[in-house]
Amino acid sequence: MKRLLLLADHPLIMHAVRQVLRQTAGFQLVGWIDGRRCASARLLELQPDVVVVDDMLSSDDALARLREAAECTPHAECLLLTGHMDQAWVDDAFDAGASAVVSKTVHPIALGTLLREIVAGSVVHRPRRPPGASDKEDCPLTTRELEILRHAAQGRTNGQIARELWVTEQTVKFHLSNTYRKLGVANRTEASRYAHLNNLVPADAQLAS
Repeated sequence: MKRLLLLADHPLIMHAVRQVLRQTAGFQLVGWIDGRRCASARLLELQPDVVVVDDMLSSDDALARLREAAECTPHAECLLLTGHMDQAWVDDAFDAGASAVVSKTVHPIALGTLLREIVAGSVVHRPRRPPGASDKEDCPLTTRELEILRHAAQGRTNGQIARELWVTEQTVKFHLSNTYRKLGVANRTEASRYAHLNNLVPADAQLAS
């Protein structure tokens, strides 16, 4: 019996998942946590085998909960339930620690089957290669990281990037930190230089700079 913990910001999601689990053998719902608040303490206390995170009203909340689940329960399968499957969002979810991303459009019975097969290790899906890196075989960045790096390389501040992409400055800082680590650089200047040297910045932007 796999112990499943749900992180969501609305009880309707909890009721929907509970209904799914009633039709899916092998799972026990051990709790529901309000996804708008830090969940680290409860994750450490309950130590679930499966963590299901709803995308919620705030994507930043969902990403924060995914990161907490990855840190506090590294052994657990962490699934994101989401209403939209655009590539940048999926990349962000995997970067934050999701094991799988499942669309809310699937039928409840199919959702139960997906949960069981993902946890059993029967489903392995490699995310599509970020479009922006498709012609850069050695580029390790996700779509969102590449997008933020391009803005930074053009001289935009974290605040300007956050407003442009409709995210928080903390999210921008998080992605830049990941970018520095992946590229093996120490700071924004070195990352920007890497972007220009490897033609990751649009040609018109390079001319403008």
